[in-house]
Amino acid sequence: MEDAELEAIRQRQLAELQQAAAQQDVAAQREAEGRAQLHQLLRQAMTAAARERLGRIRTARPQLAQALEQQIVHLAQEGRLPQPMDDDTFQQLLARITPRREPKITIKGRL
Repeated sequence: MEDAELEAIRQRQLAELQQAAAQQDVAAQREAEGRAQLHQLLRQAMTAAARERLGRIRTARPQLAQALEQQIVHLAQEGRLPQPMDDDTFQQLLARITPRREPKITIKGRL
């Protein structure tokens, strides 16, 4: 291959890489904007104590926290949260969403 052909291939690859990086930047920016909107909505829909509890849940069980956030957003969009959700109301929501676990009983010993 000639130097001109190699240079053209390199330029195309460089342009493709730059385009992919730009698309990733746009996607990351959209995701950051979505998170910011979610946090703003949660700040309006929940008291500080309830948000703090949600933060602790997010640390321990991220999937449960995401389900709770979706439920709160849904309730807020439907207008079913006329006032900011306090910690007691949040605990009630948590109890409804969290599946009940039956205690696991194991008996050890000889018969």
